[in-house]
Amino acid sequence: MPTFETLPRFERDWKNLTRQQQAAFRKVIREYFVPDLAAPDWPFRQRLRVKGVTAHPGVFEMTWDNDGRATVSYGEERIAGQVHVIWRRIGTHAIFTPPPGP
Repeated sequence: MPTFETLPRFERDWKNLTRQQQAAFRKVIREYFVPDLAAPDWPFRQRLRVKGVTAHPGVFEMTWDNDGRATVSYGEERIAGQVHVIWRRIGTHAIFTPPPGP
C-alpha cells in the first residue's frame, strides 16, 4: 500500500471542493490510482490521463473527474518497496492557471 502526504496548498484546495467532488476523488484513488501503483511499471489506465507537467519536471497531473485535476509527485519511500505519493494541488483545470501579479 503506498504512503501519502499532502502539501499545504493541496489542503487549502481540498477545502474548496464540494463533498461530492471529495467523494469522487476518494473513489478514483481507491478504485484506480492505488491499484495502478501496485501494478508492475505503474501502467496507469488511460481513464486517469496521468502525464507530466511540462513546466515542472517530476510533477504529474491526473484526471479524477470531467474537470477534476490533481497534481502529484513522488518522494522517498517511507516503507521499503512502497511508493510515497505527495499530493500537491487539487481542483478543476484552473489549478494550472498561474496566480495574478507580477
